[in-house]
Amino acid sequence: MKVLIGTKNPGKIEGARQAFERYFENVEIEGIPVNSDVGNQPINEEILQGAKNRVKNLKEYAKENKKEADFFVSSEAGITDLLGEWIDINCVVIEDKEEVQSVGTSQGFPIPDKYIKEIKETELGKVMDKIFSGKELGKGKGGISFLTRDEVSRIDLTKNAFIMALTKHINGDVWR
Repeated sequence: MKVLIGTKNPGKIEGARQAFERYFENVEIEGIPVNSDVGNQPINEEILQGAKNRVKNLKEYAKENKKEADFFVSSEAGITDLLGEWIDINCVVIEDKEEVQSVGTSQGFPIPDKYIKEIKETELGKVMDKIFSGKELGKGKGGISFLTRDEVSRIDLTKNAFIMALTKHINGDVWR
């Protein structure tokens, strides 16, 4: 099974791989960097829009480059206050070759209000790197690994978001 994912981020690729391998055999995932067409720090509705844009751009890339896939997928992280408090979430979009699309999200973690302005002006990863003297926390296990003292990693968040989105694909017409 061939899965194209709209990123080269190793944490996102590994999270997708772990999710797909729970339900499918012989999973091959190829990361292709495509634009989200939203800002570097997606906020609220931009999170889902960025993930959808990545899938659209990934499909266009695949068509132009004659790449076939069983699934086109993406993951977009961002901050939202739509629940009344600022949290960081991952949103994924999965589209199969029949163009059935699904969405899933990860669990979220709180962002202190005192950092929101700076995050909006730059991005969460840069602010966390500065606060925790880290180096590119978002590229590996992620800042969440630091915040949870290695209990939850970015890979875990991404994997769980993909599993949520896969419910529509692994349960056939019952859940469509």
